[in-house]
Amino acid sequence: MNRLLSISTAAVAIATASATAAFAVPVMFGTNWLAQAEHGGYYQAVADGTYAACGLEVTIMQGGPQVSGRPLLLAGKIDFYMGGNMQQAFDAVTQNIPLRVVAASFQKEPQVVMSHPGEGLDTWEDLPKADQYIIGDEGAQSFLLWMASEHGFDVSKRVPYTFNPAPFIANKKSIQQGYVTSEPYAVEKEGGFVPNQFLLADYGYDTYSTTIETMQDTIDKRPEVVQCFVDGSAKGWYNYLYGDNTAANAAIKKDNPDINDEQIAFSISQMKKFGIVDSGDAEKLGIGAMTDARVQSFYDKMVKAKVLPAGIDIKKSYTLDFVNKGVGLDLKK
Repeated sequence: MNRLLSISTAAVAIATASATAAFAVPVMFGTNWLAQAEHGGYYQAVADGTYAACGLEVTIMQGGPQVSGRPLLLAGKIDFYMGGNMQQAFDAVTQNIPLRVVAASFQKEPQVVMSHPGEGLDTWEDLPKADQYIIGDEGAQSFLLWMASEHGFDVSKRVPYTFNPAPFIANKKSIQQGYVTSEPYAVEKEGGFVPNQFLLADYGYDTYSTTIETMQDTIDKRPEVVQCFVDGSAKGWYNYLYGDNTAANAAIKKDNPDINDEQIAFSISQMKKFGIVDSGDAEKLGIGAMTDARVQSFYDKMVKAKVLPAGIDIKKSYTLDFVNKGVGLDLKK
């Protein structure tokens, strides 16, 4: 009798699982670069079934140099897109594009400025006097203008960054941009030293980063899908940072064979050390947290630095309807 009961119970469980899979909502999420630890929370939520638990069958489409993800979002080819920071969302408002940020996976923009230790460039206040600033075109049109406006940097010292650390390594009086999870690792490997690292977010560059974007139409017609994806992503990030991330890292390496375990471990360590994902408002409101005050603060700084025009209705660029609910806080160890 007990054996029959066990068989019956197992059959019901299998049938329930099959039914759940059959009715799962297919969702396509596009990242903005090749798979890496900085995308770990999303890969984790796929790998450990977190998205599936609330009814989503999520496929991650990795970005890269030949992939333009945001146009795919606008065309309805993907459901969610991993944005860079709030500046792109503000730009969408100026173009009357009904795109909304529904969560901010990173509380801090991972952008750093690096310098050589022991060369008179060991504090943030020292950096403006560097001989040259190695910064890419996008940075020159955004955070460098803020650095000049707020902290006295000289934009005429900027030289292009070609994503090769060699010029920075060779010039000990230079400073260079980078992601805290990436470029310091490359400099240490190729230059044989650990550079000074100044996270722009810690000096006032207070944009949210690695945002989750979707279209207003998706919010209007499928709010439960948006909520599930936002909640699942938050839980995925907690589990990735503080739990067993083995399966997620395997999936990352499958999508991007050029990445290795050492680079992944370095990136995770840096995200934790600098509070990229889990700091500030996220510590009380949960990963993905956003506030009106933070969004307004960053916009005001971009207007002051003449990066963006005044008068943008920034409330059209985001919504707080899906965040700040403490989802996943119980998973943090």
